[in-house]
Amino acid sequence: MNRVIAIATLAALAALSSIAHAQRAQGQNAQTDPGAGFGPPELTTFEVADNFYMIRSAQSGNCSVLVADDGVVLIDNKFEMDHDAIMAKLREITDRPVLYVINTHLHADHSGGNATKQALGAKVIAHENARFQMAQTQATGLPNLTLEDHLRLYHGEFVLDLYWLGRGHTDGDVVVHLPEQKTIFMGDLFATYDPYVHLIHYAAGGSLREWSRTLERALALPFDTVIPGHGGPTDRAHLETYLDITVRMQDMIREMNRARRSRAEIQKMLETEFGWSEFVVNFGLDGAIAELQ
Repeated sequence: MNRVIAIATLAALAALSSIAHAQRAQGQNAQTDPGAGFGPPELTTFEVADNFYMIRSAQSGNCSVLVADDGVVLIDNKFEMDHDAIMAKLREITDRPVLYVINTHLHADHSGGNATKQALGAKVIAHENARFQMAQTQATGLPNLTLEDHLRLYHGEFVLDLYWLGRGHTDGDVVVHLPEQKTIFMGDLFATYDPYVHLIHYAAGGSLREWSRTLERALALPFDTVIPGHGGPTDRAHLETYLDITVRMQDMIREMNRARRSRAEIQKMLETEFGWSEFVVNFGLDGAIAELQ
């Protein structure tokens, strides 16, 4: 198993392409859940640190595996249709049971496998806002446990700190910090696509205005390695760059608002300067213009 710190650039670009394809294919579903509409993925496993692994594909969200003596914690668990593939990859690592699943947010490419893991005896943990949103959409596998600001999970010999650091992608994003592994799992508050994608789900409480403050709080934690919601594992410097890009994006929207530039002009700027696709525009443009006056 290779230890991976560098960005998997080609896979990340393929993932970005798959998002655009999914948006065209899924129509209205994209407006209720940006994780919907993907097909079965080909999964790849990386060892990030001792007893800590990442399972990823070029399509849906990443998930991670922390193996302790008594069982496994999964951080995110993709779509329901990915259950068998994830369990097969997990069995290549360990035969220990899944005890906990942590959802970084509500979207189905991160939480869609909740019910199948609960059927195996696992408990699901998420932010209170994410659970509320899942219930509103009548999702299966609602979380068993929730947090508001912070929850510390003692898992065998390991510690996991779950934080709500503020709004960004949604208002229920959880950052998972593993202090012993010097790693954080960011969910969709961070993606290593090029161009960098800020998918702001305003209908789920997301906020571009507050996203930068949330990233600043994440960067205050001690870590070396970052697992994004989509794309390959990377380092602190990459997350700092993402924060800088977020602030620049905010500033440019504010400047264009002050200059009374049109919606079409702001959209063109975001497409040109920050690579916003039609998919991202449909979710975030009007909300970003409204809150960055």
